[in-house]
This record gives sequence, C-alpha cells and structure tokens, in this order.
Amino acid sequence: MSESNSEDDSIILDLIGFFCPVPIHETRKVLDKMENGVTIQVLCDDPETKHDMPALCDRLGVELISISENSGEFIYKIKK
Repeated sequence: MSESNSEDDSIILDLIGFFCPVPIHETRKVLDKMENGVTIQVLCDDPETKHDMPALCDRLGVELISISENSGEFIYKIKK
C-alpha cells in the first residue's frame, strides 16, 4: 500500500494486492483528511470494489469521476 502525488497534484493510492475491507477502509481514511477539491486515484485489484467504491462515494458525498479497468486492475478517480 502506498500513497503518492501525481504530476497534476492528485493523490495516488496504490492498494493492489489488498482485499475487502482494506481498499474501502484506506480510501476512506485518505478522503477524510483531504481538502475539498482534491482528486484521488485509487488503484486496486479487488473485484468487490466495483460495488463498494461507488457506495462509499455516495455515503461520503464525494464525486466518483471515473472507473476504468485494465487486466483485472481498477482505477477509481474520486474528487472530494
């Protein structure tokens, strides 16, 4: 698990290899400490996140900008 900043100053949270409930829990922790207007990209390979991540965004009132999948890895782009 790692957290870094990208060129466009969005946060990248790498959760490849972690399974439920870790991806949702760690994403929520980062979202809780982020300022409004900041974007996060969450990388994970747990297929359960396809259902859990949109539900988390709804609960927290943040915007799920996009979901993409490549070879079983998911990238969620979320804006607080």
